Amino acid sequence: MAKEPRAGRVKTRLARDIGTVPAAWWQRHMLTTLARCLADPRWQTVLCVAPDTARGSPMLPALPRIPQGGGDLGARMTRAFHTAPPGRVLIVGADIPAITPQIIAGAFRALARQKSVIGPTPDGGFWAVGLDTRRPVPRNLFANARWSTEHALADTLATLPPPAVLPELPDIDTAADLARYSS
Repeated sequence: MAKEPRAGRVKTRLARDIGTVPAAWWQRHMLTTLARCLADPRWQTVLCVAPDTARGSPMLPALPRIPQGGGDLGARMTRAFHTAPPGRVLIVGADIPAITPQIIAGAFRALARQKSVIGPTPDGGFWAVGLDTRRPVPRNLFANARWSTEHALADTLATLPPPAVLPELPDIDTAADLARYSS
């Protein structure tokens, strides 16, 4: 899940602390880093982009792209699960600097044993969620999730089939997050 890194339209909480241009630059750098990390022959990487018109954006890494569509984050992630070819699907956030191919491979191994996986973040959210789409995707997946709050993980766990819990990784939403990760 990735937003086009345009100043003023991406990483708005981080931008309040460091400015819109530095926040957009950071997101663009993170997307490039993430694309290199996820370029692995064991899986196919697809960017699920917002806005939908960003499918052709030169600011995004040269990876296959699909539009996120409308709705809140839960609706867009549910759509991504339904759009993906049948199989194990892992949705990863685009602001996770500690992610590695080994962590992704571990998520797919866990998803082979469990109906779902989730990777928590220290702030009560999550950096990844995965399902095997050969099984029915729950209709109420992400129902009533309070996005961008400390309740996002708990709200998601209430609707997710029993998951394997992946390692906790930090996401970058604010300058304090960036400082903690950088130190």
